[in-house]
Parts: sequence; C-alpha cells; structure tokens
Amino acid sequence: MKKINAVYVSLAALVLAVAALVMCLVCCCGKGASTGAVAKALNENPQLVVDALNNYQAQQRAEAEALALKAITDNIDEINNYEGSAVIGNPNGSVTLVEFFDYSCGYCHRLYPVLKNIIAKNPDLRVVLKELAFVNPQISSYAAKAALAANEQGKYAEMYTALFEAKGPLTEAKIDELAKVAGIDVEKMKADMNSSKISKTMADTSSLAGRINVNGVPTLIIEGKLVQTLDESEIQNAIDAAK
Repeated sequence: MKKINAVYVSLAALVLAVAALVMCLVCCCGKGASTGAVAKALNENPQLVVDALNNYQAQQRAEAEALALKAITDNIDEINNYEGSAVIGNPNGSVTLVEFFDYSCGYCHRLYPVLKNIIAKNPDLRVVLKELAFVNPQISSYAAKAALAANEQGKYAEMYTALFEAKGPLTEAKIDELAKVAGIDVEKMKADMNSSKISKTMADTSSLAGRINVNGVPTLIIEGKLVQTLDESEIQNAIDAAK
C-alpha cells in the first residue's frame, strides 16, 4: 500500500474510533451529556483515544484476515494447482509455497535470494510462481510473458533466475538478451509470448489475485496461509508449521 493511502486509512480509522468512543461516553454519561462534558472527558483521558484507535484497527485487521482466509480457501485449488503456473523447487513436494510477484518490484527482488535459500534448505518444497504486472505494466508484462514462454521450452527456472539476477532496470531488449544468454530460443519465445495460452495465464492470474485480495507484491501463500514478509525465518517457520 502506498504511504499516502496508509495515512488516509489511519485518519479514517481515527475518526471512526473517536466517534465510537464519543458515543460510548455519551451512553456512559447519559443521553443528556453535553459536548463540553465529553470533550472534558477526552482531554482528561487522551489515552482513551489511543486505545480506541488501537482496538478499532485490531478489529479491522481481524476482519480483513478472516475475509482473506475465506477467499484463499475458496480458491485454493487454482492457487496451488493452476496448470499454467510455473513450478520450481520440488514439483512433487509435500509443502506448497505460492508467490505472487512482479519482475519490476524492488521488494520481490529483495525476496528472491531469500526464496533461493529457502528452496535449497527445503528439498520437499514445491514453489508455484504467479506473475503479475502491478509495478511497470509494460515491462513487467513483457518479462512475465518471456518467462512463461521460456517455460514452454522447459527453461522457466533459467529465465526466472536471469531476470532476478540481472543488474539495473529491465528493458525489452535486455530481457531478450538475458533469454539468449540463458540458452532460450528467442524467436520461439517471442512467438509463444503472444500465444492465447500465455495471454490466458496472465489474465487468469490477475483475476485470481483480485479474487483473493492480493493488493501488493510479493505475496506468499504457504499451504493456504497468507504470509507477507521478507524475513527468511518467518517463511521457514510457516513452512515448518505446514509440514
């Protein structure tokens, strides 16, 4: 979420929390309580406002988490087993980790070495990768389609690695060059990038992300549990809990 949106959300939460607190004070003091009496109570007990805001935010988080869990549960088969999604790690692993990501996302690039370590340490981990184009629609889409097209040649992992380990910003020409160095038939890749199969995969992934409220990347889902962190130990703990 962008910082400015987070500020608006916090301000809205504060207004609602204070309104609820005022209603509570009115009820406690009696319907005849004056505005001055309520204001005096708030001035003398400013911690009441803080507590009301914290309680309101905790309630909102709990409700959002419950809705997210239901959405994930309702769509878990498509999340874990959609045939168009690439899989790295152990394709027959006992634990499935799904990542929604964007090749133009800085945080996704920060998560990449973490996931690389996680995969190396967990030979029974199946990793399903779902490309989105949130950050830079043109380049993100081109990179995602290039990776999916490389998958048609059995070289998804090579392209995925090349894109995340590339230095500097991605361009279409740079993506083509990375594919060539990775041993991918670039002409076939470009033809496959425009195929109905890959277009459908991109559209289906975007639709799925919308249905399960993926509003930012990277987003991880480990055995149906939403995990949003860049911390390796937290991801490992979620994997261990899922075993």
